[in-house]
Amino acid sequence: MESPIKPLSPIAARVLGVLIEKEFSTPEYYPMTLNALTNGCNQKSNRDPVMALQESEVQDALDELYHEKLAGHASVAGSRSMKYRHATAEHWGLNQKQVAALACLLLRGPQTIGEIKGRTSRLAEFADLDDVADTLRSLRDHEASLLVQLPVQPGKKEARMMHLLCGKDEVEVMASSEAPAPPPKSDLRQEVEDLTARLEALEAAFENFRRQFD
Repeated sequence: MESPIKPLSPIAARVLGVLIEKEFSTPEYYPMTLNALTNGCNQKSNRDPVMALQESEVQDALDELYHEKLAGHASVAGSRSMKYRHATAEHWGLNQKQVAALACLLLRGPQTIGEIKGRTSRLAEFADLDDVADTLRSLRDHEASLLVQLPVQPGKKEARMMHLLCGKDEVEVMASSEAPAPPPKSDLRQEVEDLTARLEALEAAFENFRRQFD
């Protein structure tokens, strides 16, 4: 499992997700100023995990994204403040549905197909769950391999998808934390194992006793 780029920091991933989200949900405020971008990163709704970032941290993340050619400065007529835009679609050749699904994973963490459909309504229009699944499959099979499917969580029926932009180590940590626990032994099975152990102990004791008369 290879990372599509040099793994991003969690803050850079959050900044990229916010830039994508705001482009589609509030285009009148896009491209974004550093202050608006920081506020977007620190939203308490629609974010997992919730962050409390300083502008300096967001600026460092923008520099990181700029280095990876995933974000840059934007010239806006009449604006005195520096504004920023993302370049996700151009960088990887993605369409709006693909970018929207990726943004959902960047902002909310691992998600099921149904969750992605419900949480991208302001970013892209998916016809149905099959449309979402096809989009996710295209991101998984993309030359850059942008997401992966995690193991099904214990007690759950659906697998969740996770982006790969922060590297394979993050995915392995998440996958191991969600791995199903071994099923508990039934009472009958435990009783059989206990009786077997006791029988083996008795056989060993009897053998020791018998050897005294050899």
